Amino acid sequence: MVDLGIPQVPLTLGPRRVSRQLKLGHDDRAVLVGGGAPVSVQSMTTTVTADVNATLQQIAELTASGCQIVRVAVPSADDAEALPQIARKSQIPVIADIHFQPRYVFAAIDAGCAAVRVNPGNIKEFDDKVAEIAKAAADAQVPIRIGVNAGSLDKRLLAKHGSATPDALVESALWECSLFEEHGFQDLKISVKHHDPVVMVSAYRKLAAACDYPLHLGVTEAGPFFQGTVKSSVAFGVLLAEGIGDTIRVSLSAPPAEEAKVGIAILESLGLRQRRLEIVSCPSCGRAQVDVYKLAEEVTAGLDGLEVPLRVAVMGCVVNGPGEAREADLGVASGNGKGQIFVKGKIVKTVPESKIVETLIDEAMRLAEEAGEEGETGKPVVVTA
Repeated sequence: MVDLGIPQVPLTLGPRRVSRQLKLGHDDRAVLVGGGAPVSVQSMTTTVTADVNATLQQIAELTASGCQIVRVAVPSADDAEALPQIARKSQIPVIADIHFQPRYVFAAIDAGCAAVRVNPGNIKEFDDKVAEIAKAAADAQVPIRIGVNAGSLDKRLLAKHGSATPDALVESALWECSLFEEHGFQDLKISVKHHDPVVMVSAYRKLAAACDYPLHLGVTEAGPFFQGTVKSSVAFGVLLAEGIGDTIRVSLSAPPAEEAKVGIAILESLGLRQRRLEIVSCPSCGRAQVDVYKLAEEVTAGLDGLEVPLRVAVMGCVVNGPGEAREADLGVASGNGKGQIFVKGKIVKTVPESKIVETLIDEAMRLAEEAGEEGETGKPVVVTA
């Protein structure tokens, strides 16, 4: 947040789990995972990977949304042939997602992908190929993600456990890790995804206690935007608050950029990523004397694109309004057709209701410019509506 001299609430999250550190990529696009590195946000393209232009366009959209790592599906030879160009031109590290055919793992490594995700549950004769994969990955310094999914768990484990239980998911992941370890390869990242947040949380807790590999969090097949956001937020919030998790992907039946935006918002809300614009607004009630919904929407739209970490309070009554507005970097307490504007915890002016949005935007831009001059951030980009 912009330093306005207002005391900040201390963080209450537990310490991060100690894990190994991986490096995805070998140039200035590289992202560190685990070992104390910031939790990163991933997503996955929905294009046919063989359509290079469409895939790169979607990766550019993801990059613009704040996504840090992207995964692309490689179900065919045409997709594998497209990997070198995609890996070279992508602005962020590319992970190749491999199912069914182990030969595509080698193609992804040769293509210069930053990492490879393998699903041991549905790659034929995968265990017999581990020695070759470990050698190729080690020579190229390409990490491997062991991606276990409830929907494609090894049939042997399903028979043993009866269903995709937390123990079954963890056993699958650790078994595959042990095969790589036999060949001296430990540049591994693990995920144990399930569509049920409760099962997923339990599996990751067990996994975190059993190894020190970095963990990629995900509630798989989480559902449409609203449901998927809720399920992912709940599961990630529990685990991240316990220090578990090094990368996240919010799996939504929605455009990939929306996944990244939700993931970023989750990390910002937990203090694991520096907040940008944050709107504090009341849910409204019978005490409200202004249309809080409209005010909040207009202020949010007017400040879209603001790069400075700024907390703006948009409040609709005199009960909590003054207190919240005073504690924010910038705020308004509204009522009786007017609004008191607070900056740096003090009332600076009172304006008619019709001028509230305009005044807040003007004050936000002024604060952003001051922050930029003080070197707290680059020149702010503010899009007014």
